[in-house]
Amino acid sequence: MANQNEITQQVVESILAQKLPPGERLGEQQLADLFNVSRTMVREALMQLQARGFVEVRSRKGWYVVEPSFEEARQAFDARRAVETGILRNAGKPLQSVIRELRQHVAQEREALNSTDAATRSFLLADFHVCLARCIGNPLLVNVIRDLTARTTLVATLYQSTHDASQSCDEHEAIVAAMAMGDLPKAEKLMAIHIGNVNSALVDSSTALNTPDERLRASLTPLSARGQTPTAPES
Repeated sequence: MANQNEITQQVVESILAQKLPPGERLGEQQLADLFNVSRTMVREALMQLQARGFVEVRSRKGWYVVEPSFEEARQAFDARRAVETGILRNAGKPLQSVIRELRQHVAQEREALNSTDAATRSFLLADFHVCLARCIGNPLLVNVIRDLTARTTLVATLYQSTHDASQSCDEHEAIVAAMAMGDLPKAEKLMAIHIGNVNSALVDSSTALNTPDERLRASLTPLSARGQTPTAPES
């Protein structure tokens, strides 16, 4: 039996893993059966997700994963650029333990690139940003980065991002390398470029994810290969 926080965490994790696409219907009874909880608890979890900007209520239809407009997509990336470069700008020289953890994360990304598990790959690429915020940022900003990253993951799914996963991994590695050298201005610049690259790869298409088949691609199955408690994620 799950609790409210576990339900919201699983929904956000599935968004980060690109398993739960924009426009997907989230039936209260189906979620209650899936998590073995009451519909009241499910409704409370969905209301919390609504407050965080992940789901919406459609009149007489129920709960759905939000479908950001193209302008909202741009705004989400602008917010990420401001927050994540700001974290690096004010980080100070990172401890070696921080560099080691970030390098291990990039190594996990590289390993995932060679697997067929697209969900874990997407999750890890997104989780890099949350991991970075957790390691060197203000703890209060970790939740901000998590939610912004999940929103841009929805955006990347909705607008058919052409940004390559291996390119994201290379850019993450370059950011960590600059940090290891103590060159935080370079790391900040590389982060801005990285987020800009993902942003510019979006395709403005009003027909994205409009068919029923496309809306059935996602599920709320937990990631099997993650082997750790999720902190969040995007690329």
